Amino acid sequence: MTSSPLAAVAETPAPQPGKIRHLRWYICGLLFLATTINYLDRQATGVLNPILREEIGWDDAGFGWVVFSFQLAYAIMFPISGRLLDLFGVRRGLFWAVIVWSLAAMAHAFARSTLGFAAARFALGIGEAANFPASIKAIAEWFPRHERALATGIFNSGTNVGVMLSPAIVWLAVTWHWQAAFVVTGLTGFLWLGLWMWLYRSPQEHPKLTEEEKALILREADAEVPAARIPWTAILRYRQAWAVLLGKALTDPVWWFYLFWLPTYLNRERGVSALTASVMLFYPYLAADVGSIGGGWLSGFLIKRGWPVGSARLFAMGLFAACMPAAIWAVLTDEFWLALSLISLATSAHQAWSANIFTLASDMFPRTLVGSVVGLAGMAGAIGGMFMTLIAGCTLQWTGSYVPLFVLAGLMHPVAYGALLLFGGRKLQPADVGTGPLMDRSPGLVTAGAAMAVIGTVLAALVGANWQYIVEVTRSVSAAAQGLTASVGVVLLGLALLYAGRGQRQTA
Repeated sequence: MTSSPLAAVAETPAPQPGKIRHLRWYICGLLFLATTINYLDRQATGVLNPILREEIGWDDAGFGWVVFSFQLAYAIMFPISGRLLDLFGVRRGLFWAVIVWSLAAMAHAFARSTLGFAAARFALGIGEAANFPASIKAIAEWFPRHERALATGIFNSGTNVGVMLSPAIVWLAVTWHWQAAFVVTGLTGFLWLGLWMWLYRSPQEHPKLTEEEKALILREADAEVPAARIPWTAILRYRQAWAVLLGKALTDPVWWFYLFWLPTYLNRERGVSALTASVMLFYPYLAADVGSIGGGWLSGFLIKRGWPVGSARLFAMGLFAACMPAAIWAVLTDEFWLALSLISLATSAHQAWSANIFTLASDMFPRTLVGSVVGLAGMAGAIGGMFMTLIAGCTLQWTGSYVPLFVLAGLMHPVAYGALLLFGGRKLQPADVGTGPLMDRSPGLVTAGAAMAVIGTVLAALVGANWQYIVEVTRSVSAAAQGLTASVGVVLLGLALLYAGRGQRQTA
């Protein structure tokens, strides 16, 4: 028997005055805007480099230091900002982060030297490092598990939109002045802050949250086992943390490769002009947006159909990892559009993977620790990206071929998937951090930490001893500096593991 229209109307929840239905998706929209602004600000110096070369007078080496200063601050601040967000909350944390990065973006307009730009970029990296830990933590607070990957994919698609909007920065510089471009992009952050402070609260205290949505969100929060307050380094004792860290460290370099080297590849190997290449990049970046949202939707769809959370994430990520080797053929085929399509498949699959790897932090750790886990994973990804810059520069100079780099980029995700299974397990069970147990000395952690510290030290020594040779081969001081910094980062991670493995009592 079919229900009458009157019965259907009766079952529809009555409007609640002053409430916003589906408020969590408006929150997701705010995070998408913040991520778009984040990438728009960081793209400004790169797209204006030809203009700034004449205005400021820097050379390739000078520009390399400007870029490196941002990457250095970004890598350092990722774990720090993640920890601060766990301590002080998303609302205050992201508020101050956007203020810092917006002021830093505007400060570029007052720089008159390479050193001035490097200082502004360093400040920009300090502020922008908080965006992803804050966004993932907000998603964990506002969304049930089956929606988190989709919400992450939506806000993460802002990275590609920010890149695609970067020609607007050039238009501002040409129409008015290069300084105006930095001022305008910086001001967009302050406009966003008004929306953020008006709309964002935690679900427990939000006055505009409907009762139905509040019940949906808090039902899962009430079921979550509260986490004991644990030291920052203690997170490294959990295999689940290393699943996320290695997943980011092995796959973020692939995105860095496509982001930084794809325009050069299209220009040098495919004979496409720089201007035409910049237009054609809309194809892989649009595909990346589709992958980011579609990848998040797929695992959520499987969870809603009754799949266990871990199984749904593993199936989706395995599918995306299997797509990545197809891009190897892009560098081997003579068909231009086939090559660009295969590269677009890779950018789409990577962003689909990224939406899920970020979500694993909230799947396997309580929301009170999500910021710290994402911060550590972001630092690991930045370290991997710095190594990729050194590897790419040296490979191109030694071999003159992009083939080894496309092969490497095509195989990293399957390797990362293996690491995910090894450390996360076949069910990706959540970490048991609720009881705050005694942390006995762990010989395995001590051994792993010592090995990482030794490997990092050897790498740093090799880069330092061959500094001038690396600069000559890569034609970039920045590549050598990034290699040295990444090596030091490996040493620091190793020392953190040694500290965590020495044995200590959890604090209550």
